[in-house]
Amino acid sequence: MEKIAIFPGSFDPFTVGHESIVRRSVSLFDTIIVAVGVHSGKQPLMSVASRVAMINEVFRNDATVSCASFEGLTVDFCRKVHANYMLRGIRTAADFEYERAIAQINKKMLPEVESVFLLTNPEHTPVNSTIIRDIIRNGGDASQFLPENIDITKYL
Repeated sequence: MEKIAIFPGSFDPFTVGHESIVRRSVSLFDTIIVAVGVHSGKQPLMSVASRVAMINEVFRNDATVSCASFEGLTVDFCRKVHANYMLRGIRTAADFEYERAIAQINKKMLPEVESVFLLTNPEHTPVNSTIIRDIIRNGGDASQFLPENIDITKYL
């Protein structure tokens, strides 16, 4: 059976922490789909299409990683793409508690999908999309928090 993982999130923007989780997971799965979720309640910095384009650019040289967007429940997207794993990054104990609760609900809704948690690298612990989004919105230089060779202005 092919090991297909989705890495769901809003990725607004996709950071070095997100990239690290995916790159460290490539050897664990046959296919990784970075799944950009559409959340109607959020005021995004980047359009969904721009986020997908940025992530595809980051992984343009890795045929095992792709990106797609979805609306609705993550478990429904898993069914659609035949994923058997959900990949999540954990930065802090608070992240773990939040992710544990979601994983347990997802397991009840879709028992055949396993959640896999990776701890972030220590240097990425403080990096989160909300803070990076604020830096960008206020004209700051967020390049050190974004994947190498990504010009965020191209995607805004």
